[in-house]
Amino acid sequence: MQRIAKTSKVPVRARRAIVVMASAQRQPVGLIAKLMQVSESYVRQVIHDFNAEGFAALDPKWSGGRPAKTDQVTRDRICQIARCCPRDLGWPFSVWSLSKLAEVLRLNGIAETSRETVRQILKAGGVSWQATKTWKASNDPEFTEKMARVLDLYDNPPADGRVVCVDEFGPLNLQPRAGRGWFPRRDPKRLRATYHRTQGVRHMFGALDLASGQLYYRIRDRKRWTEFLAFLKSLRSRWPVGRLYLIADNYSVHKRREVREWCAVNDIELVFLPTYSSWLNRIECEFAALRYFALNGTDHRSHGEQDDAIGAYIRWRNQHAGPVRDFAVGSKIRHPNYLPKVA
Repeated sequence: MQRIAKTSKVPVRARRAIVVMASAQRQPVGLIAKLMQVSESYVRQVIHDFNAEGFAALDPKWSGGRPAKTDQVTRDRICQIARCCPRDLGWPFSVWSLSKLAEVLRLNGIAETSRETVRQILKAGGVSWQATKTWKASNDPEFTEKMARVLDLYDNPPADGRVVCVDEFGPLNLQPRAGRGWFPRRDPKRLRATYHRTQGVRHMFGALDLASGQLYYRIRDRKRWTEFLAFLKSLRSRWPVGRLYLIADNYSVHKRREVREWCAVNDIELVFLPTYSSWLNRIECEFAALRYFALNGTDHRSHGEQDDAIGAYIRWRNQHAGPVRDFAVGSKIRHPNYLPKVA
């Protein structure tokens, strides 16, 4: 009995063993109940069961609990109602809360349930609380051909040059940016609130070299075709030999006649993405990381300070960079029957 009380990994078994041992030492029921923080009736029941069944009485008797009040048909109906918009069912709100859903079920005679029961029914039915997301489908008639071209450059970089993803990041305005971090419980970092921003905005031109994984950038006051062309010239001077395949979106600056003519003369091929398909540009992942690690949770007071923070992060990132491969492996966009207009 002592071994069970000391080493049992089942709390119920250990507690019952201690009650029996205390009773064997002629401790009164009231004192045992106070010591174990249980009721006197519980102590008497444990002693009575041990006298009748022996050590088998120490094992917990697990049961399924009280039978459910709602059958499977009612549970399925509750899940179906939760997936509907309340306005479609004649209620003056656009989203369900557990209390509102429980009240509607009661008023319509479907089920008398608590909020917790409704939550458990929804969880068991695979219905969870999620944020609404948006989706912009491409209306490009050449979507399939353009996407195949971009994916082929990702998967099979040409031997006669290198593939570079280019895009703009910004606008970079000066404002306190919300973010996440590790802080003492209920004592997060506080940022000031701003209403007047008088220092304007800046823009960053970025280029991701897939062969090395290096990220190159320039920060300028504006993002006209002249600034973009100057950025392309810096890329050409960085890699003076070989053809450059630049993957870019359909921003009008990228398609400017002067830009196209200069690229044709300098052995640069502009590979444009399908419309509304910026997610195909691999550099977008780097911009998301840049925003998360260099800007979120900051409150820069000048553009110089913010530019330094961006530059420091990119230098650190490039020190840990490697070749970029395996874009969207296993994604539905890889399927031959992928429909670009279906969300």
